[in-house]
Amino acid sequence: MSNSEINPEEEKVTRGVKTLRGDPRKAIIKLSGPMMLAMFVQTAYNLVDAIWVSGLGADSLAAVGLFFPFMMFLMGFSNGLGIGGGSAVSRRIGEKNKQDADNTAIHTVILTAGVSLFLTVLFLPFMGKIYAWMGAKGDINKMATDYSTVILGGLVFLFFTNMGNSLLRSEGDAKRAMYAIILGSVLNIILDPIFIYILDLKVVGAAWATLVSIVITGIIIFYWIFLRRDTYLDIRFRLFKPSKRIVGEILRVGLPSSLSMISMSIAMYLLNIILIKSAGTNAVAVFTTGWRVVSIGTIPVMGIATGVTSVTAAAYGAREPAKLKIGYFYGIFLAVLIETTVAVFSFLFAGPISGIFTYAEGAKVIKVELISFLRWMAPLYPFIPMGMLTAAMFQGIGKGERAFIVTFVRTIVLQVLISYFFSIVLDYGFLGVLWGVLIGNGVAVIVSFIWANLTLKKLFYILKPDLVPSFEK
Repeated sequence: MSNSEINPEEEKVTRGVKTLRGDPRKAIIKLSGPMMLAMFVQTAYNLVDAIWVSGLGADSLAAVGLFFPFMMFLMGFSNGLGIGGGSAVSRRIGEKNKQDADNTAIHTVILTAGVSLFLTVLFLPFMGKIYAWMGAKGDINKMATDYSTVILGGLVFLFFTNMGNSLLRSEGDAKRAMYAIILGSVLNIILDPIFIYILDLKVVGAAWATLVSIVITGIIIFYWIFLRRDTYLDIRFRLFKPSKRIVGEILRVGLPSSLSMISMSIAMYLLNIILIKSAGTNAVAVFTTGWRVVSIGTIPVMGIATGVTSVTAAAYGAREPAKLKIGYFYGIFLAVLIETTVAVFSFLFAGPISGIFTYAEGAKVIKVELISFLRWMAPLYPFIPMGMLTAAMFQGIGKGERAFIVTFVRTIVLQVLISYFFSIVLDYGFLGVLWGVLIGNGVAVIVSFIWANLTLKKLFYILKPDLVPSFEK
């Protein structure tokens, strides 16, 4: 075997890998910072994209809206596989098992390609009939079908880009992961008006802008991983060794992660139904608009969560529960500090923030209620990190089903049921939903945090039994 195929680990250790294996506090900061910035830019793109499409009229917005649940479903699978593969890779890096890390990355690539092609074949030929079954006919059906055909036709590129981004994060290369996300978002912002208006492709132009930006980003990630080969991971398919164990590890985290994202969409759908029945359509407008603000406010937690998953996974693989615990708690400390600041800002400036979304004459009717919503939700921000980062830690140690349980119980079981009880059973209307969201999230967060601490204590017994005091054994 040639030296190019052996690639000894000492020649391959990158700065990102050193970060993962080093001080967990510094690792959390170095990995989370770039991802926070990338997610803010991505959010800006989503807002700009909606603005460009809205210029085409209500039918175009409706066409894109019809595909939105499917897009959430597809993104759930794509991100889930990436998280599952990335978590498994980070654990192998912690073990200093380079051969298994490379093989796990290859498995992730193959699984991603297979699932994306399967979903393309599953949905692409039937989207028109699905929209018709949903009640969409005429021009809206055609626009929605054409839009989804473009996205589904390039689904393999979307899955590959998300997977490649996850693999970069898994080896501590957060900066290039950030560059990829920002590049895709900026390209999309630039291409949207060109394809939609200049090339006069209308709503289909938005789909082409998205696909072209994804393909370009995917080509760059492909170059980094497969051609430039300056990453820690060596992905060479001739060295592929099929392993049911590796597939199981990826899916054990990947599938629950996908289901977690899908469950959040289902929860929002159910809350909308409760709002319509208890308070009317204006309440839905207030809630969905206000929740968009909450989502923007929690972007720092999402960025920190990516760092917590990688750091705890590497510490678990290295059999260092102390570093795992430090990474988890430091991530929570950092996120609570940031989210407390967000909460104060949201409460004090609820008026100006609501004005951004209610400047139009037809939207002014919800301004007072939106201000109330933002102030009611302010206490929620400091609690969010404990739930979200607990799920991230469970993903890191390969307990994906626990991460799913945490998310499912928080979003669907407690949040929806308590909202239903207060708003419909006790007839508190919109206020009842707000109480349900606050109480449901609060209870779920406390329970999940206790579960996380019990898990960490058990890890000391499993990984480092010699460090457990005799009186605790």
